[in-house]
Amino acid sequence: MEIKMKQIALNEVKNELSKYLHQAEKEDIIITKHGKPAGILVGFKDEDDWLEYRIENDPTFLDKIDRARKDIRSGKGVSIESIK
Repeated sequence: MEIKMKQIALNEVKNELSKYLHQAEKEDIIITKHGKPAGILVGFKDEDDWLEYRIENDPTFLDKIDRARKDIRSGKGVSIESIK
């Protein structure tokens, strides 16, 4: 999936935040300060998008996934067949 991004100057975003927040539902907005990237505006179409973003960016969740993958690789996992 291609991630769309648009670059907008900070002073323009400040003046029309509502407009750019709406646009951010379709593509991430890179906010620039003096022509250099300074931040990003990420919009959400609905609560599911918000939840997905939170899960994808939660360090505790990502750490648990990483530990689970390491456990599986080391043979500590449980097969789905053994659960049935």
